[in-house]
Amino acid sequence: MTSNEYMVDLSNAHALVTGAGSGIGEQVARALSSAGACVSLMGRTHTTLASVAQSLDHKSQIAVADVTDRPGVAVAIEQLVNQGGPIDILVNNAGNAVSESFAGGEPDRWDEMIDVNLNGIFNTTRCVLPQMKKLASGRIVTIASTAGLKGYPYVVGYCAAKHGAIGFTRALAVELAGSGITVNAVCPGFTETPMLSRSIDTIVRKTGRNRDETRADLTRMNPQGRLIQPSEVADCVMWLCSSAASSVNGQALPVDGGETAL
Repeated sequence: MTSNEYMVDLSNAHALVTGAGSGIGEQVARALSSAGACVSLMGRTHTTLASVAQSLDHKSQIAVADVTDRPGVAVAIEQLVNQGGPIDILVNNAGNAVSESFAGGEPDRWDEMIDVNLNGIFNTTRCVLPQMKKLASGRIVTIASTAGLKGYPYVVGYCAAKHGAIGFTRALAVELAGSGITVNAVCPGFTETPMLSRSIDTIVRKTGRNRDETRADLTRMNPQGRLIQPSEVADCVMWLCSSAASSVNGQALPVDGGETAL
């Protein structure tokens, strides 16, 4: 089932997707646009954002900004609001994962993981929230990870940041519960994205293992025996943005084939 089959009508909505140039962010942007939303795409690379924007179904605009740059995010969001109106939907997708041992890892890597995966959602949400409050409506969806629900070896910083992202989601959801704004997280398992491909490259480089074997090991983490597809994550986001999910608030929804149920 694809997002279009849910018959979600977002024709009057302005959606902002961070990390929208590839992977899950790109698929979320496509799904929102297919439902009629005006989609703003934020990321660090103009060429990839422009390529996605040109292929969307409805009006879109782009902003080149790094979610870790608080002043830069504020400027970018102000520009997007001037172009497309107040933001009704925020999808915090931008993120990164670095694989290394805790004992042998560099402190700067820890800072990087916290900055992009946790501080980034603070920076964007902080800018968007005042206008949502003024409208008394809005959807904030953060793409977290199963790494926010359990632990994995060699990604301590990433797991810590994603656990923080879920804590952020739950606390803010309760704080805003009477405002007409919902705050939720989607937690994909290992997903077929460029970030996963880079992670596999890192494992191969550090361990000397075969790439196919490494991919198979990650695939086996899912009880269904497959990798999650970005479109499946986008479908979950679309549901959370629909009127059907009006009472769904403060949740961290796994999209993992049952991995976190084990």
